[in-house]
Amino acid sequence: MGGAGLQFAFRVFHHQECHATTACKLEENDLDIDVMVSLGRFGAAAAVGLAAVGSSLGVGAAGPAAVGAWKKCYAQDKAAPFVLFAFIGAPMSQTIYGMILMGWINTAIDASLAAQQAINWGGMLGAGIFGGLGMGVSAWYQGVIGAAASDAMAETGKGFGNYLMTLGIIETLAILVLVFIPPAFRLAGGA
Repeated sequence: MGGAGLQFAFRVFHHQECHATTACKLEENDLDIDVMVSLGRFGAAAAVGLAAVGSSLGVGAAGPAAVGAWKKCYAQDKAAPFVLFAFIGAPMSQTIYGMILMGWINTAIDASLAAQQAINWGGMLGAGIFGGLGMGVSAWYQGVIGAAASDAMAETGKGFGNYLMTLGIIETLAILVLVFIPPAFRLAGGA
């Protein structure tokens, strides 16, 4: 490893050691503050971006199924159930959770800057990427469940509560990600 690589490794090691104490201040040998801020904000953007990708995939799965279910109803001269919109829109809530996580990460960055503390950019980057992925996959599969629920609801006209509970189970996974990922990027000092 060259001199620049060793210097970077030292800076990263020093940055990690810094978070083991509550009295961590930015020093001259820390990773450049602009780089830390950029990496942390990249994590914030990843949180909402990846959650939105999952929401889009989920709506993309549930939407065509609902349209097909309505078509079947029209073909059979049955009333088309309006409640299928609930199945189509359910995956969009994970994008809101991604926005909340993005806000928390940005707030932690701003708090670190105000306190002149090193920024836990690695935790923020990881929380954003993995939090966004967890929420996004939850949204995607919520759409897949919504697709099946749309078909069943249109055909039978029964079971709406059961279908919503099934959507709620996978929604819970996104909520658990939102609740339990913030410790990954919060500083030991409580920022």
